[in-house]
Amino acid sequence: MKRYLVGLSSHVLLMTASVIVLYPVLWVVRIALSRTGLESTSFSPFPSEVTFENFEQMLSFSVRTGEWLFGKQIFNSLVVAGMTTLVAIVVSCTAAYGFARFRFPGKQMGLMALMVTQIFPGVVMMTPLYILLDSLHLVNSHVGLVLVYSSTAIPFCTWMLKGYFDSLPKDIEEAAMMDGASQWFIFVRLVLPLARPAIAVT
Repeated sequence: MKRYLVGLSSHVLLMTASVIVLYPVLWVVRIALSRTGLESTSFSPFPSEVTFENFEQMLSFSVRTGEWLFGKQIFNSLVVAGMTTLVAIVVSCTAAYGFARFRFPGKQMGLMALMVTQIFPGVVMMTPLYILLDSLHLVNSHVGLVLVYSSTAIPFCTWMLKGYFDSLPKDIEEAAMMDGASQWFIFVRLVLPLARPAIAVT
């Protein structure tokens, strides 16, 4: 009986927590599937009348020049996200491999500096980043956005990939060096193929 009560109470607690977490999501879905201003005072997470008018307006809306606004926004998001991913992965792979395999002055301090950059919220860096982009004439451009997003993505990606590079055995690289392979050849032909799962996750 005690075990049954413990199980029942834990299930009730979990179901209550699930309802609390899912309610805002259902509220957003209800607003999206309802007409504008409909049931604004209702606490029910389900719409009384389902309509797709909001989606039709969003997908068909065009600016004064006749340009499809939603398509432009999707295109900009894909371009910026793709370029940011490419830049972050390329820079982070080389940086993480350097931190994982080489000894140099300031190594630990550099790793700590990368971690410290993750502490500051984006709002704190907004003004200095804007000033930098304005001085470089990159405001309102894809390149400026990519640089801003990469500045926060590279430290995170470097830490992620460094942990994986640390787990790779050094014996393979030492054997390749004995066969006359250069450090760049080892990195490109041996390490990166082995790190494909980590790169994909990152």
